[in-house]
Amino acid sequence: MKKEFYNVGIIGGGLMGKEFASAAARWCHVTAETPTPRVVGISDPNPEARKWFEKLPELKYSVADYKELLEKDDVDVIYVAIPHNLHAQVYCDIINAKKHMMGEKPFGMDYQANAKIMKAIKNNPDVFVRCCSQHPYYPACQELIRWVKSGKVGKIIEVHSGFRHSSDLDLSKPINWKRTISINGEYGCMGDLGIHTMHVPFNLGFIPKTLYAQLSNIIKERPDGKGGMAPCLTWDNATLICDSVNEKGEEFPVFYETKRMAPGCTNSWYIEVYGVDCSVKFSTDDANGFWYTENFGKEQAWCRVNIGYKPAYSTITGSIFEFGFPDTVQQMWVAFFRELDGETVDFKCFLPEQTQLAHKLQTAALASNLHKVVVDLDTFDANSI
Repeated sequence: MKKEFYNVGIIGGGLMGKEFASAAARWCHVTAETPTPRVVGISDPNPEARKWFEKLPELKYSVADYKELLEKDDVDVIYVAIPHNLHAQVYCDIINAKKHMMGEKPFGMDYQANAKIMKAIKNNPDVFVRCCSQHPYYPACQELIRWVKSGKVGKIIEVHSGFRHSSDLDLSKPINWKRTISINGEYGCMGDLGIHTMHVPFNLGFIPKTLYAQLSNIIKERPDGKGGMAPCLTWDNATLICDSVNEKGEEFPVFYETKRMAPGCTNSWYIEVYGVDCSVKFSTDDANGFWYTENFGKEQAWCRVNIGYKPAYSTITGSIFEFGFPDTVQQMWVAFFRELDGETVDFKCFLPEQTQLAHKLQTAALASNLHKVVVDLDTFDANSI
């Protein structure tokens, strides 16, 4: 370990900013060797949003203008969780200020915004940049990843990866910024959920070659919170079918599913890999369960192993207990700080170049759905949309 700690500033005082600050505050929970994050700054134009952070013992800066944090020499890392339309400007300002950064998905509202961020990264090669995606750090999902990497599944038949919500099934729910193209972007549900579904397949080396998309805008208007109705112009649900290839040159379909209207689902993230020798699956609906198949001649049976609290990076919690969402956030940040510190990381946070590929997929999905065609990703020009 090269550094004992990193000073972190947070831009955006919402839910995920609080989740990181909470994870950092209980860093004593982690027993794996890793630098310690110290939250020293919060920036949000809303003073009420900053109040929660101002009780943190090591906080030194509480500012409305994020640029004030970038001017502080004692701020090493910036975590930024803000609406999509602000990503290009703020992310580029952070990177150009030579601050290491963890940015929320989708890393730019559209392909062009992402290109600006990627240019800033290229111009600042010494700045460490990653994208936030915590769900793969469940121990049962890490077990799935190990099985696939080891070749236990054999020749892959197909892969399913998805994220399902159901809160928008409440038709009385007022419209929010994620249903507004000017703030969320035209990707709709894909922009907010897509990178989460792509993290494991991309890190396993499953590269999409063609894409066919089915996008649905189910609810056309919602209450505007002022007694009237507002148009809903973004996509509620999306399914992307990608012919993909792995490092062995084997081809198979990968299905990416992002849904804001999925009956029965609160916050369901899942990954399923079906193979000739065996199949494996994980879902946050059964957070401690790792599922795999055993073959009995012509028959296969699903078997469940209760993985328990066995994270990639050790903590004080015993293995007999249960693992939860706040733990995934902390484990993701351990991976971030260890890699920033020059350590080898088996499962990395989402890479900037992977966000570029994610944007290409999502832009191609808009084109595929519009023209009802299969898109060849090798020849597709994402700037044409």
